Amino acid sequence: MGYRRDIQAHPLIREKCRELIYDNDTLRKIGAIFLDNIKRGLGKATHADSIVKCFPTYVQDLPDGTETGKFLALDLGGTNFRVLLIELSGEHFEMKSKIFAIPEHIMLGSGEQLFDHIAECLAIFVKEEQVQHETLPLGFTFSFPLSQRGLTVGILERWTKGFNCSNVVGNDVVQMLNDAIDRRGDVNIEVCAILNDTTGTLMSCAWKNHDCRIGLIVGTGNNGCYVERQENAELFDDVDNGSGKVMINLEMGAFGDDGCLDFVRSEYDKDVDRNSINPGKQIQEKMISGMYMGELVRLVLEKFTKEGLLFGGKGSDMLFERKRFYTKYVSEIESDEPGLFTNQKQILEELGLKHATEQDYVNVRYICECISRRAAHLASATITTLLHKMDEKKVTVGVDGSVYRYHPHFRNLMMEKIRELCDPSIEFDLMLSEDGSGRGAALVAAVAARHKKKALTT
Repeated sequence: MGYRRDIQAHPLIREKCRELIYDNDTLRKIGAIFLDNIKRGLGKATHADSIVKCFPTYVQDLPDGTETGKFLALDLGGTNFRVLLIELSGEHFEMKSKIFAIPEHIMLGSGEQLFDHIAECLAIFVKEEQVQHETLPLGFTFSFPLSQRGLTVGILERWTKGFNCSNVVGNDVVQMLNDAIDRRGDVNIEVCAILNDTTGTLMSCAWKNHDCRIGLIVGTGNNGCYVERQENAELFDDVDNGSGKVMINLEMGAFGDDGCLDFVRSEYDKDVDRNSINPGKQIQEKMISGMYMGELVRLVLEKFTKEGLLFGGKGSDMLFERKRFYTKYVSEIESDEPGLFTNQKQILEELGLKHATEQDYVNVRYICECISRRAAHLASATITTLLHKMDEKKVTVGVDGSVYRYHPHFRNLMMEKIRELCDPSIEFDLMLSEDGSGRGAALVAAVAARHKKKALTT
């Protein structure tokens, strides 16, 4: 069935979606507010009340290509976790990995049970790979809210993602893992770094591209990190290894929690926030990330249907059901070639909207584009702020996350918008990360091991 390519979204729908389109002046204003938030997060006197926390990660150096040897990585961030063995030699990289499950009774049991289970799986893996007699440095990606006090000290702030192990909150998870390894006594593993997935993304990209200075996650959540001068990071209290730099975990999904983005938030954003598990928290994340993008589109579709602008005013139970319009639908609808609606027709039929017309298809695609473009533009405003702050003429941004990875136009939308907002003297690029939470963790361990070796020989 052929469709006309020249058909446009209904003028009333275009008019009503204008609040979802930010001009460059608005994006520059958001960028200026973000910069102020960063400065407050970095400052000792202002940090406690800051929204964008700017936590020092204690990672002072990026990979320089001289890292060699075998390294382990442990990636814990959900109901499964991965153990990886990575071998580095110059530009050569070999990786083996295995996924282990965490049963529900362990997710809800004691902290000792959890870390004993992890240590047991680590032991199984190193024995399978026949490296149990070597002392291997391990990088630990721990994707839960963490207060870092050093490269190997991470205090759990709270559990998320269905975990509720007792006697872990307020304790150092690295120490708990080390204790569990020691209790076994059958493997030699040295946990030499703890990090989150954003830091891992930056490290993973920096190994391949030495201009990488910024990491960005646009997936289920939204966060970023960047390389800062130690003198500007007033909370950083470690010895300078010689670089004079430290990587900062922005925790920028919380940008807007103090109301500073209210001037651009729509009724749909407020609805998503009100009905979330954490109202008033992670405001920027709720405007950008994959956890909420589909629901934002659904709310717009629901409203316009009830106003008679879509589907002849006749919706469906599924369209009116919260969280039933998945974020993957947005990517699939925008993947259809212009004038073709193959994916969208199937999605709308799934949602009980078989009566959709060609005009509906065009309107729905336009609404998806407004929401995804706004997300890409908000991400671009924050990245442009970091590019200007860094005072370097050539910077690569390492990016990961399902939205960036799978949305067909997200990268191009960001490249185009950053080009418009950024000082033209700055050369930038966006680079898709390869396995930040696995490879990146091993690289943090490798850099730490390189420094330790250097310290022992000087």
